[in-house]
Order: sequence, then structure tokens, then C-alpha cells
Amino acid sequence: MGLDYSPISPAGKWLGFVTAVWVQAVSGNNYTFSNYSDALKSLMSLTQLQLNNLSVAKDVGKAFGVLSGLCSDRWSPQVLLLIGSVEGFVGYGVQWLVVSHRVQPLPYWLMCIFLCMGGNSTTWMNTAVLVTCIRNFRKNRGPVSGILKGYVGLSTAIFTDLCTALFSDDPATFLLMLAIVPVLVCFTAILFLREIPPSSNSNEEKQEAKYFKIFNVVAVIIAVYLLVYDVTGEHGRSLSQAFAVILLLLIASPLSVPMYLLLQNLVRTRAESLDTEYHIVEPLLVEDRQPEAENKLETSVVKELKKDVERKPVIGEDHTIVEALKTVDFWILFFSFLCGVGTGLAVMNNMGQIGLALGYGDVSMFVSLTSIWGFFGRIFSGLISEYFIKKAGHPRPTWNAASQILMAVGYIIMALALPGSLYIGSIVVGICYGVRVAVTVPTASELFGLKYYGIIYNILILNLPLGSFLFSGLLAGFLYDSQATKTAGGGNTCLGAHCYRLVFIVMAIACVVGFGLDVLLAIKTKGVYSKIYTSKKSKKPFISSSS
Repeated sequence: MGLDYSPISPAGKWLGFVTAVWVQAVSGNNYTFSNYSDALKSLMSLTQLQLNNLSVAKDVGKAFGVLSGLCSDRWSPQVLLLIGSVEGFVGYGVQWLVVSHRVQPLPYWLMCIFLCMGGNSTTWMNTAVLVTCIRNFRKNRGPVSGILKGYVGLSTAIFTDLCTALFSDDPATFLLMLAIVPVLVCFTAILFLREIPPSSNSNEEKQEAKYFKIFNVVAVIIAVYLLVYDVTGEHGRSLSQAFAVILLLLIASPLSVPMYLLLQNLVRTRAESLDTEYHIVEPLLVEDRQPEAENKLETSVVKELKKDVERKPVIGEDHTIVEALKTVDFWILFFSFLCGVGTGLAVMNNMGQIGLALGYGDVSMFVSLTSIWGFFGRIFSGLISEYFIKKAGHPRPTWNAASQILMAVGYIIMALALPGSLYIGSIVVGICYGVRVAVTVPTASELFGLKYYGIIYNILILNLPLGSFLFSGLLAGFLYDSQATKTAGGGNTCLGAHCYRLVFIVMAIACVVGFGLDVLLAIKTKGVYSKIYTSKKSKKPFISSSS
């Protein structure tokens, strides 16, 4: 009798989820550009607009995520993970060669291609784990989205703090970590992540919710641990190494869930084998009802197919991508998402220069703060929005609306440039960006179904390159350069609160527009969430759960 780690066993199912969490913990490299952007700027003698366009090239890689969405319906998660890990290795590996001076700086257009590859690599990883896990745990979409997206938010702080603790915050070593670590983690997930049948009854659903609480607790402990390390200032080498070891142990600790289920399964199997040995009962007559059941199922499927041909799907049912694009609700969700993630990305991509403009020599603290508080926004918004749906059928887009108005306040605070405003702004933007990402993921599946979720999700995240281009590449780049002074090497620099003030004001206005769109979507989808509430209360599967 061997260990049952097969994907369809409970232990195998949760082991797959653990590896998915690890993949997400190393796939937030798109948000780490500020950690090495200044090295690229000085090495390549770039203006701020040119540097921002490099960050846009990184985010344009997300636009090609549509390919991973299309492939998710045809290829297994293992293939998607393999493609993403290899592409990331090449994209970040070449950047490491340049920053570490192992090769001469490449032409600007070629660097754009390799940054694009690095950005695109995460779309394959994210699509593989998100689509698979939301289908595996479709009755707990909020917690699944919150946990997975929460670890994406933490990944920036994990990489930043590990690099600082072990390698003194060296940009070249940081890029080497971005190239190698995701490959190792993805190969682990390739072994265990599979799409399997979801929970079939209320007892299994409650058991899933219990285990998700464990994952949430571990994630919060990791976030608090990272936060304490960041705010306690400089650390000695021995203390930093101890921090790194404990952090890796905490990241590995979710393995306790599949290990517990494995032991539980072993005990149950032994008990059943002993019981079978002394109580063998064979029925004298076996009535075969399978053909009758199959006929009923076939008739039911035919009827459902006829119904689908006769009418177009309504919001809450499975939509093809073409059907989704024809709905007003999709475009409201799309443009409200643009207002939130586009402005948030502008802050993350420009954090290095924002910090320098306000007189901070080291911006790694603000990068980590945005990451850690982004985690809290992601994980708690998933839990809270799910709770209010089950409690009162409260529309999930309402939480997006709340995050948009709070984000606008954060930008106003940063525009004022008062003492400590960058700390407050980093925290507020991190939280709201996290809410925006984590809430939109299950919202899309609830409004347009799970059947074509992979491609629909990747169409929505086209907002990442689009928002990066509009708010970071154009808005922040042009306005910064208009205030900056030329440097001897051909680049430019700007010091003072005026460098980004107008940028923050424009982004605050964009968030107010996003707030109005989210309120409108919450009103329009109130009926959908009332149906979800009713189905959860009666324990009947909601129609968009079908795949």
C-alpha cells in the first residue's frame, strides 16, 4: 500500500493547490521593475520617457496573454507552465546579462523584446493556475482568487526582501533570481497541478472552506513577517540569513494540509481493509441501472443544447468570448478595471523615480510596502466579498467601487507631497490595487461563466499593457520629462514634489470615473448575485458553474 498522491485523491488535489500558490508567489515579477529600473536607466543613458516605455514593453507582454487564454482550453496546465517558465528564463536572463555587465547594453528595441518576453511569461503561469484552481474549487471562487492573487502581490516583497537579505539588494542578482526561481517552482507544479472534479456536496464544500482558512492564516503570517522585516530598518548578515530561512519555511508550510489529508487517508484505508477482511458481503443480485441513468443524462444534455441554440446566454451563464464582447456589462467591467490597474501600475513602474524625486535614496521599502499591502487587499477582499454574497447576495463589484474611491484619495495624498505621504500613498495604492485584481477575477467568472474563462480573463488583463501605456508610458513619462533637467550622459532627472503632482491628480480623476462605472455594474448585476445567494442558500449549483 503506497502513498496516495494521485491528482484525484484529496491529498493530490490540495498538493496541486499548494504548488499553484508557490507559482503565484514567484509570478509577480511584473511588479518589480522599480528594483532595477534605475540601473537600466543609468546603464543605457535613458530619459524617463524611454525608461517608462521599457516598462510599457514589459506590460505589453500581458497583451499576448490572449494566446495563453486560447491555449488553456486546448492544452494542459503543465504545457502552459512549461512555456511560461522557459520564456521567463530567457527574458529575465538576458536582462541579467546586461545589468551584470557580462554583455554590452543591447539596442533599445531588442531590450524591449526581452522585457516583453519576461512580462508575457507570467500570463502563462497565471492562466494555468487560476483557470485550473477556480475550476477545481468553483464553489469557493472568492477565497481561491484572494489567496492566489494575494501571493502574486506578496511575490514582489518576497523577491525584494530575499535579495536584500542575502545579496545586499544588488540589481543584477535580483534579475538572476527572477530568471531561475520561477523555472524551479513551475517544474514542481508541473508534477502535481491537474484539473479535477470539484466538490460534489455541502460537506466537501465546508471542508474546502476550512482548509482555505489555514492557507489564509499562513499567508497573513508571511505578510506580517515581511512587513516587520521591512519596517525594522537595517539588519546584520546573520539576522538577514535567519530571516531568509524562516521565510522559506513559512512559504513551504501549506504542505501541512496535503500531508494531513494523506495521513488521514492512510488511517481510513487501513481501517477499511481490516473491516473488509472480516465482513465480506457480496450482493446476490446486482441490478444494473447505469444504462437508464445514461439515457436520462443524454436526454437532459440534448434538451439543454436545444435551449442554448434557441436563445442567447444572459449574464450569469456561460458566454463565448464573442458573446461576452457584445455585452455592455463586459465593457463596463473592462474600463473600470483599466482605471484601477492602469493607474496602480503607473505608480509601481515609476516608484523608483517617484522616491528619488521626493528625496528617498532607497525605494525598496516603498516597493515592498505596495506589495505587502496589496496582498492584504487581495486576500481580504476575496474573503469579505464572498462572505457578503453568501450572507445577503451583495454584488461583488461594490468592493471594486469602494477601492476606486479610496485609491483616488491615495493619489491626492501623494500629490500633496506632505511628510510621510509616500508611505501612506504606497499603502493605500497597494491595498486598492490588490482589491481591484482579486475581486475582478471571480466577478468575470460569475458574470460570463467558467467554460471560456481562460480567454475572457486574458482579454480583461489587456488592461495591464493598455493602462501601463496610457498612464505610465504617456502620462507619467511626458509630464516627468517636461519638468526634468538634462544630465551629462544624455538622460534626465527631476527633483521635487512638482515632478509627479499633475500625474497624481489626473490619475485621481480616472479613479473617480472608475468608481462610477463600478457602481453602475453593481446595480446592473444585482439580480445575478441574488440568484447566486439563493443557489448557495439552497445548496443548488449556480448555472455559471457548469463547464
